[in-house]
Amino acid sequence: MLTANEIRSRFLRYFEERNHTLVASSPLIPHNDPTLLFINAGMNQFKDVFLGREKRDYVRASSAQKCVRAGGKHNDLENVGRTARHHTFFEMLGNFSFGDYFKEDAIRYAWEFLTEEMKLPVGKLWITVFQDDDEAFAIWRDQIGLPEERVIRMDEKDNFWSMGDTGPCGPCSEIHIDQGENMTCGPDCGIGSCDCDRYLELWNLVFMQFDRSADGVLTPLPKPSIDTGMGLERIAAVVQGVQSNYDCDLLRGIIAYVEKLSGKDYGADEEQDVSMRVIADHSRATAFLIADGVLPSNEGRGYVLRRIMRRAARHAKMLG
Repeated sequence: MLTANEIRSRFLRYFEERNHTLVASSPLIPHNDPTLLFINAGMNQFKDVFLGREKRDYVRASSAQKCVRAGGKHNDLENVGRTARHHTFFEMLGNFSFGDYFKEDAIRYAWEFLTEEMKLPVGKLWITVFQDDDEAFAIWRDQIGLPEERVIRMDEKDNFWSMGDTGPCGPCSEIHIDQGENMTCGPDCGIGSCDCDRYLELWNLVFMQFDRSADGVLTPLPKPSIDTGMGLERIAAVVQGVQSNYDCDLLRGIIAYVEKLSGKDYGADEEQDVSMRVIADHSRATAFLIADGVLPSNEGRGYVLRRIMRRAARHAKMLG
């Protein structure tokens, strides 16, 4: 069984072997971007490259980016502990093309990594594409060889990505894995029909090919780009054969330590399990935020950290 560290290393090595420059994770505090409270995606540190404001000496990159989603537009704080997937802190694996390769290679790389490197079963993988993206649909069907019924067209809400109200945007294609009927939420369970974990999204491939103007007009970009993201905790749980991110090796060890400190057994009581998951997640977020220079305070980033720490402490008190 692969550990999360091994999965991260294999991901970065796979793309390095395909001429991607390995770029270190940026700090959680955004550099020169007042629109962001914390880094919340792999593409954040490349934003100016995508916008054409900055030029780097490479056109392909890959990274394992540390992220926090606990404030602003992406705020998962209150869901943490209640679900198998939500986190305040997580790592995002990503590969990026700045005007170099586009849909065909992005799709091929993702499929090859998941099916050959990670050995995921082809028969359990499902794809979504934007409803008008005939090009991506055809690549999945004709080049990858998936049957049409496993490539699902979705609307703009689900499969069209925008950096903001204006600027670079484009359709996206997501790779999902069917985790089995035991994870189903009922007779209407299906991609686009529910939010349960049976059909789990693993990897989002964003095809940045338009510039949206203030009046909503989409103009093709002269150099379309690629931005992809896959949560390390999520792929680790799938590869390790567990049905919750909190059971993968990145988090289970922390939960075991909480068990030791509290004298309680994980799995014995659902409310206690929620508290243990909260403490495991929030302790990681706290450690990485403080390491990157955030300290508890009454405003801004420090206030978010303070809320995370207080929520963890409250759940520790609930555990006794």
